[in-house]
Amino acid sequence: MANLETSLKDALGIDGAIGVALVDYSSGMALGTLGDTNELNMDVAAAGNTDVVRAKMRAMEMLNLHDNEIEDILITLTHQYHMVRPITTPSGRGLFLFLALHRNRSNLAMARHQLKRIELALEI
Repeated sequence: MANLETSLKDALGIDGAIGVALVDYSSGMALGTLGDTNELNMDVAAAGNTDVVRAKMRAMEMLNLHDNEIEDILITLTHQYHMVRPITTPSGRGLFLFLALHRNRSNLAMARHQLKRIELALEI
């Protein structure tokens, strides 16, 4: 099991990572952030992606997808990937990891795999 600081450092070590945040999606507040704030304001990204998570949760509720959980949400920008991964462990319910990646310096499949591993090891 890894603590928050270790998990954020591991996520920032993913090839192409710009920044990472652990976010409470009920409040939109970041519990921790790490990364290049000159390139991307992680607190603003945390708050903004909270709306994305809430919208998807509402859509799943309306579609009656009660037996499904979000593994991750991927937003592809011209120069970046933004990944949102809700925490699935009982102690992490209501939280998500947000990871921003340089599109041309990252391997999306590997980043998804590594973020999943980090999420499962995170001890809240």
